[in-house]
Amino acid sequence: MALLDTPFKKFHAENGAKLVDFAGWEMPLHYGSIIDEHNHTRNSGSIFDVSHMGRFKITGRHARKFLETVLTRKISNMKTKTCRYALVCNEQGGVKDDVLVYRYDDHWMLVVNASNRTKLLAHFDAVKESGSFAIKLVDITEGTAMLAVQGPEVIEKIGEFSKEIPTLKNYTFALKNLLILKMTVSRTGYTGEDGVEVILGANMAGMAMKLLLKEKGEAAAIKPAGLGARDSLRLEAGMPLYGHELDEETDPLSAGLGFAVSLEKHVTDEDDVEIPRFIGQDALEKINAEGTPKTLVGMKIDGQRTPRQGAEIKRDGQVIGTVTSGCLSPTLGCPIAMAYLQPNTATTGDTVTVAVGSSEAEAELVPLPFYKRGR
Repeated sequence: MALLDTPFKKFHAENGAKLVDFAGWEMPLHYGSIIDEHNHTRNSGSIFDVSHMGRFKITGRHARKFLETVLTRKISNMKTKTCRYALVCNEQGGVKDDVLVYRYDDHWMLVVNASNRTKLLAHFDAVKESGSFAIKLVDITEGTAMLAVQGPEVIEKIGEFSKEIPTLKNYTFALKNLLILKMTVSRTGYTGEDGVEVILGANMAGMAMKLLLKEKGEAAAIKPAGLGARDSLRLEAGMPLYGHELDEETDPLSAGLGFAVSLEKHVTDEDDVEIPRFIGQDALEKINAEGTPKTLVGMKIDGQRTPRQGAEIKRDGQVIGTVTSGCLSPTLGCPIAMAYLQPNTATTGDTVTVAVGSSEAEAELVPLPFYKRGR
């Protein structure tokens, strides 16, 4: 089956991107050096093509109730032009996906992971039919483009052509018309840095890239970066990745995402709006009462070898957990990893051993995130 191309395919080719298959899309892994792109994002700014992320537009008189049913987080109290992080769970409380929900004047939008786009479309269609929800869900992914522009100098640079965007608060968005560009610009991201994510028509992709990358060469404040740097940046920021920290066997409470789970659903709020229970709420209420089956932790590993997903973690010779993600951190200068541990087996500051290839290395358990801007 042929890979899908993003609207920025020509740009990637002209800039020497190393292209790889990611969730059925041909995506840039890097433009020369993952480490250089990572560091440039931390120190200045980078632009990432994230058009592979799924985008669903939802309208209809039951749109709000439908979203309350499929999302773990309360969304009825969202103001127009705000975003909110939430999860989609199965009946057992396992995570089908983590998503961003956008509230517009006359519709809603979900941004979902590329690898879960088809699965969620089927799930949402089944929920719509079983609940007789009067909604229309349109997959607008392939008719739109999406960019993430991240880094400490990004907002200042955007301020050169927009007075409004630098005033946006986190998890809010603006609808912008620049020349003939119509865009949704949100103060969101997946790197641990300040910045924005931009959604626009696919036919406007080339013009948007030219606008955002006016500076050229080594001195440019904003440069292109690929998925390799995006992964190491999110790992340093302690952000979960579907298929690693999140899956259908893992609940969001174990993943430290309780802030995105509204267990008080199925009440009438202060405005007399009925909030239906969400799929998986029964299971998550039980887990919340009895305790999570595992705990997500951070680790700094001695030496220069990085543990891989699935590597065993031991304490006093006993297996107590498993690595979910690992990398050599460009910012910290040492290998880091996220992992799940069995309850009450170790705590922050403890030393454990972790498998690295055919040998083992010592690792210290540390709080997440590994990196927080301004700290």
